[in-house]
Amino acid sequence: MNRSTLAGIVSTIVTFGLWQPTPALHADSAPADLASGFGAYFEQHVADEAITGAAFVIASREGIVELGTAGFTDTTRTRPIDQNTVFRVASVSKTFAAGLTGILVREGQFGWDDRVVDYVPGFRINGDSSQVRIQHLLGQSTGLIPHAYDNLIEDGVPLDRIQDKFRELSYICQPGACYSYQNSIFSLIEPVIEKTTSQSYASLMESRIFRPLDMKTASVGYEPFIGNPNHALPHVKSRGQWKTSKVQPNYYRVAPAAGVNASALDMGKWLVAQLGGQPAVIDPTVINTLVEPRVETARDTYRKYWRDLISEAHYGLGWRIYRLGEHRIAYHSGWVSGYRADIAWSEEHDIGIAVLMNVEGSSINELTTTFWRMAFEQLPAAVIAGQQQVAAIRDPVQQVGAKRVR
Repeated sequence: MNRSTLAGIVSTIVTFGLWQPTPALHADSAPADLASGFGAYFEQHVADEAITGAAFVIASREGIVELGTAGFTDTTRTRPIDQNTVFRVASVSKTFAAGLTGILVREGQFGWDDRVVDYVPGFRINGDSSQVRIQHLLGQSTGLIPHAYDNLIEDGVPLDRIQDKFRELSYICQPGACYSYQNSIFSLIEPVIEKTTSQSYASLMESRIFRPLDMKTASVGYEPFIGNPNHALPHVKSRGQWKTSKVQPNYYRVAPAAGVNASALDMGKWLVAQLGGQPAVIDPTVINTLVEPRVETARDTYRKYWRDLISEAHYGLGWRIYRLGEHRIAYHSGWVSGYRADIAWSEEHDIGIAVLMNVEGSSINELTTTFWRMAFEQLPAAVIAGQQQVAAIRDPVQQVGAKRVR
């Protein structure tokens, strides 16, 4: 497993499962100790589960604390996963859609309470379509049946044709009153953004998110993903073994819901921004709006590995908001054929984690929940009161010891 830390690059030497970190230079050893302990657990877990390839990154608002990788891009075992290996992040893409939308709302391009039909005139349901507002798209609270026409996405039907089917949908509750998770309806934010800005969704994501945050290998879409030679191939289980499969393009057709590709290094920089470390790109007031709990997601409290932790669960705007006892985290997971992704962060503890895998399965939940159990035991709450948060990071490249991660 290869690893990098904020306290100088921690190079993991993998020899019969052993690794040797360099001495820590960080003044506060608690995050470094947490990262080191989790890194050892991650390495063992990937080995025990025979996961083809995986990566994790831990970050604070000051930068990346640690990054670790294990395994290979496919079962030929010829190309190891590294910090720049690109994975599909699946529904973690929704956090990017929400961030971009929040930036545009703050600039006055449109408002959270604007009617969707004012920007997408073809949007019609079997009811009063004007009740659905932009906040309902990003907040998974349109009041329409959950996962509407996901089967058509999986069959490769384009979004504009799926949109015609919305006319058959009726409300199961008033918009804003209940949780109803969507992919195709969530992705109506794309035509809203494109109409108001006269730019494509992918180009805006590049110019307003990826480039300013120096996310060099992040992209939107199928072609950029397969065009990058350092991408992780998907794996599904067959007869108890992980088998390399083909990249399926279907969910790329709903880019805001599931179209982002990113490496562990990219995800570390995205975490830094969520924690307030890049206010010139994403203002903290925008982030606060996105992670305000809006609709309850009670079924999340029964999720495997999470059920013993979660006391309350809600959806904000592109983020799940979990109350874990006395702590609160923002979280999202992603799953498309052959890939899993998790991202979660705590403002209270100034720490966050992202995990990427090129296999399916629920073991990613075990990794993420183990990290939070460790974090709450080892980290004190961040001292924020009376201190001015970082105004801006002058250089979007995060300092990592004596080297620079780009």
